[in-house]
Amino acid sequence: MWTFFHKLASPKHFYRISGKLIPWLGTITVLLFVTGLYFGLFKAPPDYQQGESYRIMFVHVPAAWMSMFIYTFMAVLYAIHLIWNIKLADVMASSSAAIGASFTFLALLTGSLWGKPMWGTWWVWDARLTSELILLFLYLGYIALVSAIDDKRTAARAGGLLILVGVVNIPIIHYSVEWWNTLHQGPTVTKLDKPSIHPSMLLPLLLMALAFQCYYFTLVLVRARTELLERERRSAWIKELFG
Repeated sequence: MWTFFHKLASPKHFYRISGKLIPWLGTITVLLFVTGLYFGLFKAPPDYQQGESYRIMFVHVPAAWMSMFIYTFMAVLYAIHLIWNIKLADVMASSSAAIGASFTFLALLTGSLWGKPMWGTWWVWDARLTSELILLFLYLGYIALVSAIDDKRTAARAGGLLILVGVVNIPIIHYSVEWWNTLHQGPTVTKLDKPSIHPSMLLPLLLMALAFQCYYFTLVLVRARTELLERERRSAWIKELFG
């Protein structure tokens, strides 16, 4: 197992293995999206309070989950990079930033569209919404910081420190509805006893969450391969690969 992970950390082996994984992940992503949307839009019943408008949940909730997952994943990658100086960890983290920012923006946008009929307004300075907005600023700040530094090593260290410091915002987002009295509804899926959501709604929600996650890994592998080719363009394995 350790030999496999050691090889995976090698740019040459990562490029080869990721090239084989991308078609499979892409296919699984499409199947999950089609199945999740079908059950969410056509099979799940209307909500007894919100009617049909609640169906935006099948995009909003997975997008919000992914915004936090990707940031946490980036923090883990940068911890690995800073401790063991593994170049590939920096490549994966930097390739994740724009995707994470997109998911965060999508979560905020769909949340506003959902909030208008429910709360009567597009935006409130709610604890959950505000901390999610801060997460978007962290993503954008990281992208701007790394882009402003020409030296890749310096950029990786500066960006990694920003990500690691900002990770304190993740538990704030998650527990904000429990720590403060907010308009945003409390947890329904991650409750310790049992989810307070009907299985007919929970199934498509989980399918869409898996679809979003597979989409992320498909896209980040594509972006990481491109970034790797740019950084390693003078390496022997690149010359061997492309002649």
